[in-house]
Amino acid sequence: MAKRVSVDGWLFTVTLLLVFIGLVMVFSASAVMAKERYGSGYFFLLRQLVWAVAGITAMFVAMRVDYRRLKHPGFVFSLVGITTLLLILVFFLDRSHNTHRWIHWGAFSFQPSELAKPVLILFLAFFLEGRCKSMDDWRNTVLPAIIPTCMFLGLIVFQPDLGTAIACAAITVCILYVAGLQMKYLGYGLMASILPLYFLIFHVAYRRARILAFLNPYSDPQGKGFHIIQSLIAVSTGGITGTGLMEGKQKLFYLPEPHTDFIFSVISEELGLVGAVVIVALFAIFLWRGVRTALRTQDMFGRFLVVGITSMVVVQACINISVVLGLMPTKGIPLPFISYGGSSLFLTLASVGVLLNITKQTA
Repeated sequence: MAKRVSVDGWLFTVTLLLVFIGLVMVFSASAVMAKERYGSGYFFLLRQLVWAVAGITAMFVAMRVDYRRLKHPGFVFSLVGITTLLLILVFFLDRSHNTHRWIHWGAFSFQPSELAKPVLILFLAFFLEGRCKSMDDWRNTVLPAIIPTCMFLGLIVFQPDLGTAIACAAITVCILYVAGLQMKYLGYGLMASILPLYFLIFHVAYRRARILAFLNPYSDPQGKGFHIIQSLIAVSTGGITGTGLMEGKQKLFYLPEPHTDFIFSVISEELGLVGAVVIVALFAIFLWRGVRTALRTQDMFGRFLVVGITSMVVVQACINISVVLGLMPTKGIPLPFISYGGSSLFLTLASVGVLLNITKQTA
C-alpha cells in the first residue's frame, strides 16, 4: 500500500487555525473578567496557552507514532479501567459548581469525562475491527461493544453531565453505523433511551427549567432564560462584520461563561457573521477531510478511529453552536479547540494527532 510522505495539510492547518483563534478569543472574552477577579487580564490566556503548547506537542508525538501501536489489548483495557476509576473517583472529591466533574491537584485540574471520549473511541475501534461481519450478533458483538459505553454514560450522567453523555452516545452511534450495524437496531436503541431521557430531563428540576427556557426564554428573562437571551443579544449585535476584537459588550458580566461554553457568542459579536461563518467553515473542512480519510483508509481499526475522532470534534461543535444560537437547550459542551479548558484542548489535540498519523498511511 502506497504511503504519503506528509500528513493531511488541510486537517493540520485547520486544527492550528482553530487553536490560534481560540487563544485570541479566550483572551478577548476573559481579559476584563480575569482582571477583576484575579488581578491580571492574562490569567486565563496564559493557562490556555500552556495547555495549547502541551496539546500541540502531544499532537506532533502522536503524528509520528504508528497508530497501530494503540491496538494492544493491555493498553486498551488498561485505559478503559483507568478511565472508569477516575470517573468513580470524582464522586469522592469535593464538588465544584455543584457537580462532581473535576479532579483538582493544586493549580492543576482535570475532567475525566473528557478522557472518556477518546478512550471510548479507542475501545470501539479495537473491539469492532474484526467483527464487521457479525454486527447482527447481539450476544458476542453488539452487547460487549456497548457495555463500556453504557458504563461511561451512567457515571457521567450522575456527575451530573448529561451533555457530555449525549456526545459520547453520538460518537458511539457513528462508529457502530460505520461498522455495519443496521439502522433498525440503532432505532431500537433510540427508543430504549427515550424513557431514561424523559426521567433525566423532566424529573430533574434544573433540566426541566432549561427545556422551558429553551422553548420560551422570555418567560423568565432574569432567571432561566438569561443565558440564551444574552447569547442571542451578543450574536445579533455583531451584524455582518462585528463590533471589533475586544470591543464586545456582552462579555462584560452579562454573558455567562463567555470564555468557555458561550465563546461563540463573543466571536459572533466581535467578528460578526463573517467571523462566525469562518469558524463554521473550518469545522466543515475538518469534517470533509475526516470523512475523506475514513473512506480512503482500508484498515478498519484506523477507519473507526478516524470516524470516532472526527465525530467527537464535529458533534461537540454542532452542539455548542446550536446552544449559542438558541437551537438547543443549554448544555455544558465546549467548542473544540476554541473554548477555555485545558483537559478538553489537550486530549482533543492528542486525538487529532492520531487522526493525522492515519492520514499519512492512507493510499
